[in-house]
Amino acid sequence: MRTIVYADGGCDPNPGPGGWGVVIQDPAGTVELHGGERATTNNRMELTAAISALAYFPEGAAIEMRCDSQYVIKSVTEWMRGWKARGWRTATGPVKNIDLMQRLDALAAARDVRWTWVRGHAGEAGNERADRLAALGRREALSGKASGETVLPPADPVPAEAAPAPAQPVQSKTVPMALSADLANALSRAAARAGITPQAYLEDAVRLALELKPPGVARVRAELQKAS
Repeated sequence: MRTIVYADGGCDPNPGPGGWGVVIQDPAGTVELHGGERATTNNRMELTAAISALAYFPEGAAIEMRCDSQYVIKSVTEWMRGWKARGWRTATGPVKNIDLMQRLDALAAARDVRWTWVRGHAGEAGNERADRLAALGRREALSGKASGETVLPPADPVPAEAAPAPAQPVQSKTVPMALSADLANALSRAAARAGITPQAYLEDAVRLALELKPPGVARVRAELQKAS
């Protein structure tokens, strides 16, 4: 039986700080991997996600790799054979991201991999979780944290006679925030590019700023200004 794996990566802005996330639906417990880089591209993060997923498994493992990146899927299933026949060159020049492409090729060749494209932000739980892990990897890269791995054990069955305790209501507090028209428009555009709501994007930005603290925010802003 194949182990189902979701891999996703992203970069915001592109190029700029990025992250990748992997969800491995192992019968013994779900494994989650994530990481990121301060200066990268969207395609490199997508490739890194797939590489990190394959590297987790031993040679010969049977895997179904589900990605929402046509770049990754078509590179492996359609384009790579021709690139290799031409000495890792396309019709117009050297293959881009050749270091990652060659690593991906070597890992895939040593495993039984079925590549499946899934539509991003379409409600598929594994893909959505991998996307959130990629965002976490990006935040941690900005704050200087290392890549992470989490193993979630399978849920124990609840005995029929055991009645669950009543859920306690969770109280949330909403704080109104006034934004200038220019900032509100920029927020809407950025959220649309990320495929999330402006509210979710704003909350993510606030959390990141709180994690980085003022010195970290100033450092990241200076690095982005240098990169631009």
